[in-house]
Amino acid sequence: MPAEAKADSKNARPAPGASTPAARSGTAHTRPHSLSRPASPPLTERQEARRRRILHASAQLASRGGFDAVQMREVAESSQVALGTLYRYFPSKVHLLVATMQDQLAHMHGTLRKKPPAGDTAAERVAETLMRAFRALQREPHLADAMVRALTFADRSVSPEVDQVSRQTTVIILDSMGLDDPTPAQLSAVRVIEHTWHSALITWLSGRASIAQVKIDIETVCRLIDLTDPSER
Repeated sequence: MPAEAKADSKNARPAPGASTPAARSGTAHTRPHSLSRPASPPLTERQEARRRRILHASAQLASRGGFDAVQMREVAESSQVALGTLYRYFPSKVHLLVATMQDQLAHMHGTLRKKPPAGDTAAERVAETLMRAFRALQREPHLADAMVRALTFADRSVSPEVDQVSRQTTVIILDSMGLDDPTPAQLSAVRVIEHTWHSALITWLSGRASIAQVKIDIETVCRLIDLTDPSER
């Protein structure tokens, strides 16, 4: 782990509007109405605008130079906030980049909702959805690498942010499946699909897998959806 990532994680402080690890539950993989964090003081309009500027600056810097290009001082300058204020929102670079990934996934989700996948089966729709998300990340390889590295470096102090990424991914998959009330077996399949998608990102970014291989892996794991469909039993 880079020295800055280690130092940032050790100096972590609570961020505005963030939940604590103690507030986490075992219901991360449920429908959207159950995916929000425990109640916390909402950000004011001004605070939310500041947070959006920070996330935008983070994404811009990462897009240009990857993980190492995201320096907290530069993020503060680019987003026009004091460095101390930045650390109150995001206690470390890892916290910031994981939050950036959640934000990017939220944007992807909005795009996917405007143009839903067209597959005939749930497995086909999920595979198409994940490949569309993958191709969006492929267009910004430095940003994708920075966000995935942050997820890899994340320790327990970043658990709430990592959970948000997982929850956002779960919502995207469940929406593609068209499920309102998934069974435990279906949720288990979703978790395996998430793990495979994340692993595929890592192997592609490291040059150990082609886009064609990623597509095959995603389509293969999505067949688990058919195996866990109660109507097929």
